[in-house]
Amino acid sequence: MTAAIEFGLDTFGDVTRGADGAIAPHAQVIRDVVEEAVLADQLGIDFIGLGEHHRGDFAISAPEVALAAIAARTTKIRLGSSVTVLSSDDPIRVFQRFATLDAVSNGRAEVILGRGSFTESFPLFGFDLKDYETLFEEKLDLFVSLLPQQPLTWQGNLRPPLREQLVYPPVEHGRLKAWIGVGGSPESVVRAAHYELPLMLAIIGGDPTRFAPYVDLYHRAIKQFGRATNPIGVHSPGYVADTDEQAREELWPDYKTMRDRIGRERGWPPMGRDEFVQEADHGSLYVGSPETVAQKIAATIKALGLSRFQLKYSAGPLPHAKLMRSIELYGRVVVPRVRELLAESQQRPSEADQSLTMS
Repeated sequence: MTAAIEFGLDTFGDVTRGADGAIAPHAQVIRDVVEEAVLADQLGIDFIGLGEHHRGDFAISAPEVALAAIAARTTKIRLGSSVTVLSSDDPIRVFQRFATLDAVSNGRAEVILGRGSFTESFPLFGFDLKDYETLFEEKLDLFVSLLPQQPLTWQGNLRPPLREQLVYPPVEHGRLKAWIGVGGSPESVVRAAHYELPLMLAIIGGDPTRFAPYVDLYHRAIKQFGRATNPIGVHSPGYVADTDEQAREELWPDYKTMRDRIGRERGWPPMGRDEFVQEADHGSLYVGSPETVAQKIAATIKALGLSRFQLKYSAGPLPHAKLMRSIELYGRVVVPRVRELLAESQQRPSEADQSLTMS
């Protein structure tokens, strides 16, 4: 299992504080994200994902453009979105943009498609939120129909039909790798299985093992549809520092700032320190020393049978310099340690095997 595990990083381009304590301009944040991705590539991290948002606290609204800049500065790291809000976009244009990114990066592009947990893009681009489900279902069907790169005849309800249409540029080698991002919808899990796409679970709170039923549903749906098995990944927030205490003290105020800002919009009460500690100790917040974070990631990978783990490393105004240090520790220490822990767990005999040996 360990050879197949991939490790990634995600960011939404959270607007950060500069060295002087002032909030950095969006343009500077985007340039900083490029530097963060360059460091990740140098450290051998497998994937960098940029989230699409259309609001003031996140700087990235066009992930593919930033990813193209990253492609020019990197050589190995895979480049993708986390996520692309397909419901409020045009599937053909999404395919073209990522096919172009695949060309400039020499085959390193991926796209994670989702409905999005924020809704700002719907009024911005002229879509009605009452069509939330219908938009995603129909646009996903069209996008998946593009992946074989054959002349396409397709008809839906939201746009004119296509007749023997080819879409350019073609992906140079094989198919564009596309995932479906799921935040808690069983229907989306089944949809991923139906379209034979990998599943990316966004687990941003609570015990990660509560998503085990979704993993089981995905496997059962794959079998029922007669589809091939595909990877399962997890995206979760976290932060790495030299010690557990340092990591928590550095992350807490900025994590709370981000959580409370979003919470006010959604009717949540302010986050207390006890909730933060609960998430760090038992939930889906991977914060601490390299050993603590590695142990927790390894446990999640084993519990859910994952092929990829993606750490959402940015959190509100947490400064760029601290993000760079967290990335460095993740790449240099955490990832090798997780691989070591997974290898050790494979080598240890199970309890059943031990009983047989003793008897």
